[in-house]
Amino acid sequence: MARVAIVTGGTRGIGEAISVALKDAGVTVAANYAGNDERAKAFTDRTGIKAYKWDVSDYDACMAGVRQVSEELGPVDILVNNAGITRDTTMKRMDHAKWQEVMDTNLGGCFNMAKAVWDDMTGRKYGRIVNIGSINGQAGQYGQVNYAAAKSGIHGFTKALAQEGARTGITVNAIAPGYIDTDMVAAVPEDVLGKIVARIPVGRLGRADEIARGVAFLTDENAGFVTGSTLSINGGQHMY
Repeated sequence: MARVAIVTGGTRGIGEAISVALKDAGVTVAANYAGNDERAKAFTDRTGIKAYKWDVSDYDACMAGVRQVSEELGPVDILVNNAGITRDTTMKRMDHAKWQEVMDTNLGGCFNMAKAVWDDMTGRKYGRIVNIGSINGQAGQYGQVNYAAAKSGIHGFTKALAQEGARTGITVNAIAPGYIDTDMVAAVPEDVLGKIVARIPVGRLGRADEIARGVAFLTDENAGFVTGSTLSINGGQHMY
């Protein structure tokens, strides 16, 4: 019987690439999304992967969403916490709403979703959780105190939860992407983007499928000895 995965933010960008890569690996995938129904339908039509709508910042919605997926597809074996938003501005201009929205979605969503699958994974003594962090959670970034703090929190969350899951067959790892050729990065002004690429040793933006291959490795049944790790996929831009 195929493993079942939920990929949050799974219908576009990096999330879409992850959903497709897991499907190609024989996994039954549920792609979560929050807002754009038309785009989600196009994703399903294009990939054959069913999309499920809920807001990962809403604890009760996450509980209900996981229950629905479990009832329709089977128990969730794999969780990829990919959903994320930006509300970039400097501290001087950042109001509390911009801070809280990013924390609730990017970091709070990891807790909400992990909580929703945890007891069942523990009971079945198997699970794979991958949290998508960021190079900016490792190195910081001007104008992103909210985003960098949330993504940095994801790396700590990953290490702590990995210790809780290790003896029950649940691995918890993170991937820290660098600058990837997605809609989010495309919104960066061209002159700024040029400066960013100039700092990447391999001389280009990353591709979403390169992140997806990392997720496919970490969620594989044979990756049971890898837990609490952060895999940096950033073209050599930040090494530590």
